[in-house]
Amino acid sequence: MSKTAASDISHLAPPTTSFMSRLITYGGWAVLIFVLAISFKAVEMDNLPKLFTNSANTQTLLKEYMHPDFSDWRNYVDKMWLTIQIAIWGTVASVIMAVPFSLLCASNIAPQWIVQIARRLMDILRSVNELVLATLFLVAVGPGALAGVLALSLHNAGVLAKLFSEAVEAIDKAPVEGVRATGGNRLHEIVWGVFPQVAPLWTSFALYRFESSARSATVLGLIGAGGIGAVLFDNLQSFDYANTSAIAIIIIIAVTGIDFLSQAIRKHLL
Repeated sequence: MSKTAASDISHLAPPTTSFMSRLITYGGWAVLIFVLAISFKAVEMDNLPKLFTNSANTQTLLKEYMHPDFSDWRNYVDKMWLTIQIAIWGTVASVIMAVPFSLLCASNIAPQWIVQIARRLMDILRSVNELVLATLFLVAVGPGALAGVLALSLHNAGVLAKLFSEAVEAIDKAPVEGVRATGGNRLHEIVWGVFPQVAPLWTSFALYRFESSARSATVLGLIGAGGIGAVLFDNLQSFDYANTSAIAIIIIIAVTGIDFLSQAIRKHLL
């Protein structure tokens, strides 16, 4: 770098922010600190020392967890495989529902009045937790894997429709206009102008939701929606921490494997 250039750089003033910007930043930090302070007792942070005063009980529990019992490992693996199947079905069904709804939610594809209706519907699906949906389906179809699949399908459809629609709204208009210029209709524009642009990103989003669904399906089993969660809950209730530890290890291995596979696929796509 020349002396002249170095001299020019040295005279550059550091970036400054406006008073209003600094006020908003400091105000945000002040609000956060205030909320933390007033919620200190509400979340029982004052009981944190019990974590150390009850160390004997914790040590006993950890000792049992450090000796997992894999005597019934075949059953655990079967239940984990069922959990993964629930996640796969839930994800695929949600993608099938999310694709048309994402087009209806995209302001550059659908009329504004349809966009608003579709977005509010997806907001409802997205805001209702899988556990709540699962309890509804447990009443409708009874305990089992189907309730878990349906719960994951609806909740994930709301999430994916939002992500998919944002990807559609960010597309390059040139390919769509090119299809239109060749005499293509609206359907042709979507199939040949929109889908090729968003397909890799949509696949990545779907894989992310599959990872999340694999974990959520485990929790759904706690309320009877199939999978390894039911076995985990039974062992927790009976204070059988050795078997609980074995189940936890199997869940961790399965979820980690799914994460690695999903990451490899996403890397290939993007």
